[in-house]
Amino acid sequence: MRLPFRKTLDNITAYKPGKPIEDVQREYGLEHVDKLASNENPLNCSPLAIEAVRKAAANLSLYPDGNATELKKAIANFYGVKETEVMPTCGSDEMVSLLAETFLDPGDETIMADLTFTSYIIAARMVDAKVVIIPLKDFKLDLDGMAEAITDKTKVIWLCNPNNPTGTMFTEAELTAFMAKVPENVVVVYDEAYVEFVTNPDYPKDSYKLYQKYPNMIVMRTFSKVYGLAGLRVGYTLANEEILNNVNKIRKAFNVNRLAQVAAIAALKDQEFVEKVHKVNKEGKEYLYKSFEEMGIKYVPTEANYIFVDVGRDCNEVFVELQKRGVIIRPIKETFVRITIGTMQQNQRLVSQLKEVLGK
Repeated sequence: MRLPFRKTLDNITAYKPGKPIEDVQREYGLEHVDKLASNENPLNCSPLAIEAVRKAAANLSLYPDGNATELKKAIANFYGVKETEVMPTCGSDEMVSLLAETFLDPGDETIMADLTFTSYIIAARMVDAKVVIIPLKDFKLDLDGMAEAITDKTKVIWLCNPNNPTGTMFTEAELTAFMAKVPENVVVVYDEAYVEFVTNPDYPKDSYKLYQKYPNMIVMRTFSKVYGLAGLRVGYTLANEEILNNVNKIRKAFNVNRLAQVAAIAALKDQEFVEKVHKVNKEGKEYLYKSFEEMGIKYVPTEANYIFVDVGRDCNEVFVELQKRGVIIRPIKETFVRITIGTMQQNQRLVSQLKEVLGK
């Protein structure tokens, strides 16, 4: 018997999340495991968010506000935009799928980098779009190459800045020059999941306002990273009303749960927590840079909360050996891994175990 699976599934590789701590503990009989694989916040989240969830958990029998009205209002007030230009979703992943379903018909072309957030290619292939892959240049998105690849069949371009998994960024000048080359009828999805970790002054300033200057631009951000709400799955998008009104036609009802909504509202109020996370990340990044250099390990300078590292050996082999020692990282390809920047204790344990695995 052959079940009628869609043929397009043959071209899709399932997303593989970072290995859970519990799995590694069971597999190797370990009590303590550091997970530095999924770019999660090592400081958890704001106490304000935890308290908001605790109060909201007293009544879980009611559906959440399907419009996420108060969350929209909080985000709009934070950025000084209209509530109608804000759409919360179940993480950024949901919005990626919604945008593919909104703009891409079978056979339409969509442009993306060869090494970037994997949800883009999964969403595009699920709607049978033609995926045009542009190789990275020096680990960065090749914006010139992407612009040159635009044809009359191009509908959507995906930009991740800083890019996941390499941590590299493009500047405001580079983005402005790129947008000048993009036709008005081509949608540019600008994913800024890691924007709060950026330290480079040349990063696009007030990038959340870009959709106001470029109506064909969609800006995605998330509460999963710097705000530490990955477990609740809540992201948000800023775009013009016409785009969001059409996306809303296919958005699932009650897509952002009650706890996620109240936690995000509370988290947005605690910018002191955000500053603390930024500081810890910056210190950890500098420590890991120095440690990698002392070990003779090559890495790509990052503007995010993870580092793209060339360990000089098969990435999956290093991944397994570190797990045995209580550290989870993310193997990417060949000899490259992605390592989340943790607390200083976690970073130090990582360096110690990595030295042992690599014989350094």
